[in-house]
Amino acid sequence: MTSPVTREEPVTVRVFTQRFSSTPRGARLARRLTLHQLDRWRIPYGSEASDTAALLVAELAANAVTHGRVPGRDFELTLSYTPGLRLRIDVSDTRGERRPAATTPGPLDEGGRGLLLVGALASRWAVLDRVPVGKTVRAELDLAVP
Repeated sequence: MTSPVTREEPVTVRVFTQRFSSTPRGARLARRLTLHQLDRWRIPYGSEASDTAALLVAELAANAVTHGRVPGRDFELTLSYTPGLRLRIDVSDTRGERRPAATTPGPLDEGGRGLLLVGALASRWAVLDRVPVGKTVRAELDLAVP
């Protein structure tokens, strides 16, 4: 008896990587280029996936330039898109000793809600070590198959 052969569709993972200056301007540019790249990958402007990804990149990039900044060092954005399945957002900086943690801020605190937002919007998120130095904050979005 032979086992049936199943044919699987090949999966192409699309990747975009760019370094940005560790400044508020660099964070804004990361968000704008994310929207542009997603549109090129046929995730249109204004769609739920595009808007969610833009918010995630904005928050992670802002954290990288605020808490992960080392003078003279950039932060890096990597988008990995598996069509119809997943969008992975990696934001890396060179400050490995300052690891983010989701906390519950007080009602009068002016900050500390960013990772709560990331946790609410992303399907998953994690903080990973970056070799040789630094850390990567990864957020993933599971995408519905159209």
